[in-house]
Amino acid sequence: MTPETVREIFRRLAAHNPEPRTELDYASPYQLLVSVVLSAQATDKSVNLATRRLFPVAPTAAAMVALGEEKLAEYIKTIGLFRGKAKNVVALSRLLLERHDGQVPGERAALEALPGVGRKTANVVLNTVFRQPVMAVDTHIFRLANRTGLAPGKNVAEVEAALMRNVPPEYLLNAHHWLILHGRYVCTARKPQCGGCRLGELCLWPQKYAANAIDLPPSQ
Repeated sequence: MTPETVREIFRRLAAHNPEPRTELDYASPYQLLVSVVLSAQATDKSVNLATRRLFPVAPTAAAMVALGEEKLAEYIKTIGLFRGKAKNVVALSRLLLERHDGQVPGERAALEALPGVGRKTANVVLNTVFRQPVMAVDTHIFRLANRTGLAPGKNVAEVEAALMRNVPPEYLLNAHHWLILHGRYVCTARKPQCGGCRLGELCLWPQKYAANAIDLPPSQ
């Protein structure tokens, strides 16, 4: 895919959604961190349903530690892997109190030192809270990057590196949100909506339009 095509992809995504944001509900950096940890192998919708009850009770790291692992598990039991996540959330909350005065740090190493926080989670927090131009590659972005030819890679690390190279600098800050939303709602795993995709003629996927062609996609 040429640099000109990549630029046009992001121009169209930006024109459609000038101010993209995460679909996780949160009122503080701490709450976003917890939500992202809870969202592993779960949908944002399921996390939001749980945190709407949880955050009024435990909105801060101190309150979460006071709540405790067993009570936290009751609030998040509708989310997959909830017991392990409850353990990690209480543990990371305790470390935030011990090392960072209860605040979420803005450095990758400090974030990744927290239980349950890997590179993807750290990237989400660094991008969304601290406005750093980093790329959190989840399953949607991995699929989209490979399917379209935007940033092919055999693993998440390769796709992340390719996106950081390929995305024009002026679009990099919001690229994560544009790509995840496009992958979640348009370039879906089982039935991509190629017939109505605003990026259609730019996409290099050989099977586009094959299963669900309706009209040629709009140019913007």
